[in-house]
Amino acid sequence: MSIQVEKLEKNMAKLTVEVPAEQFEKALKTSYNKNKNRFNIPGFRRGKAPQALIEKMYGPDVLYEDAVNSAINETCSDAMKESGLDIVSRPHVSVEQVEKGKSFIYSFEVAVKPEVTLGEYKGIEVERARPEVTDADIEAELKKVQDQNSRLISADDRPVQDGDQVVVDFEGFIDGETFEGGKAEAYPLTIGSHSFVDTFEEQLIGKAVDEETEVNVTFPENYHAKDLAGKPAMFKVVVREIKVKELPELDDEFASEVSEFDTLDEYKADIKAKLSETKQKQATTENENNVVEKVVENASMEIPDAMIDEQVDNMVESYGRRMLNQGLTIEQYLQFTNSTMDKMKEDLRPQAVKRIRTRLVLEAVVAQENIEVDDEAVEEEIKKMAASYKMEPEELKNYMGETELKHMKEDMAVQEAVDFLVAEAKLV
Repeated sequence: MSIQVEKLEKNMAKLTVEVPAEQFEKALKTSYNKNKNRFNIPGFRRGKAPQALIEKMYGPDVLYEDAVNSAINETCSDAMKESGLDIVSRPHVSVEQVEKGKSFIYSFEVAVKPEVTLGEYKGIEVERARPEVTDADIEAELKKVQDQNSRLISADDRPVQDGDQVVVDFEGFIDGETFEGGKAEAYPLTIGSHSFVDTFEEQLIGKAVDEETEVNVTFPENYHAKDLAGKPAMFKVVVREIKVKELPELDDEFASEVSEFDTLDEYKADIKAKLSETKQKQATTENENNVVEKVVENASMEIPDAMIDEQVDNMVESYGRRMLNQGLTIEQYLQFTNSTMDKMKEDLRPQAVKRIRTRLVLEAVVAQENIEVDDEAVEEEIKKMAASYKMEPEELKNYMGETELKHMKEDMAVQEAVDFLVAEAKLV
């Protein structure tokens, strides 16, 4: 195998690979063994016809597809390694020559990791994030716990009010006809939650239990059910139950029931301490982000489009996995949000560029400052990860290959670069 490397514009490269004729002949033989049962040659049992006869009757290119794929799979990875390039995208392959008895030649274009020119990165001046816990923060946390410990009581003796939790029966009509999904019984609904379309909930305010009413709404233009989008509808609704939240009193008894403390003041002090810890962590992260963003702004690089495309595809795949964990496919998500894959990728593109620029700049700082992560630090990180997975460190290492360990070491070095930049920055 021989390769030629041609540098292209904007950090792209073209690799041309020549696979010797005898090596491609072996790939053809593999293709023959894989496909020989497909051919029915007179005088031969299926799968017993010689390769030369099959090629004579059907043409030599009948076995090319699998042979080409096999030859590319066997040589592409080695070609990228031999090129000496730091390749950061998947190869896009084009066949240049495929002919029996001759070398097989193919080429592919790839993105090459851009060179980064660091601007000012030490002593960056940014405004310090100052964590502050206010009385309003404490009250909000108390209200949250109070709401979690509330109970629902019946309010059937009065009309529906904003904030009530009601149970309703409803049936919807468009142009006098019912439609799929437009009917339900004993449906729970919180007034003011805006979980129903248009002003559905607001029109129930003032209605009494067992009172039948008509609710008129218009479905949004971007409604996920396209046959309903933009259409006016009338719902016949009956309120069956009205319930209201009863909140516990915020006093010492409440504090003793929801916490380990005997008094409300002690509980508030604990809330303040925990909020302070959380806000301090948030401030640390904010300071890191602000410093890194300034350093990235000061740097210059030329990112190839193929590298951005690769990042966008990875982000879409990651998003799709998270959707599946929620029982939703990416196709269903796009339908519900009235979007398309192209639109989603276009929306993700700025975020992809930001991620790439940030990573490249931090890696450049690692190189510039000769930041290295020793084996002891890696072992310590593996111990922490193993503990979180409730595994032994050696057991976790057995699951991790060389590539994963290499990536872990790189990520740790990048984090050390972040710590270095923050330590060098002027937080005012």
